[in-house]
Amino acid sequence: PKAEPGDNIGFNVRGVEKKALKRGDVAGHPDKPPTVVREFTARIAVLQHPTAIAAGYTPVFHVHTAQVACKISQIVNKLDPKTGAPVEQNPQFIKKGDMATIVVTPTKPMVIEKASEIPQLSRFAIRDMGMTIAAGVCVDVVPAK
Repeated sequence: PKAEPGDNIGFNVRGVEKKALKRGDVAGHPDKPPTVVREFTARIAVLQHPTAIAAGYTPVFHVHTAQVACKISQIVNKLDPKTGAPVEQNPQFIKKGDMATIVVTPTKPMVIEKASEIPQLSRFAIRDMGMTIAAGVCVDVVPAK
């Protein structure tokens, strides 16, 4: 058997109790440990939302197997859905059908990677009110200290 980056696997670690590990924990190579982030920049596509999304909104981000409430601290720009080029800087809000670059601040420690480095650990869904409101990919990270 062989696991590739992004695969979900199970394994036992001698000396570590099962209850010491929780859903969303990430294991990695000691030479390049997983990145726990203070904040990250992402590109998202808003799939559905009853109103609009503004800075300060704190939905749940589903990243690999983790579920973490994260605050959208800044909407950097709106993107053209066809080309991905920026069309509006610092918009007040984004809504259904919009693509945008956002800055995200997790409410607790979370691992996410840049799409350019480990694409499988860069993808996420944003959920709120029992529905998936957006999907996205991490493009940059600010590691936690």
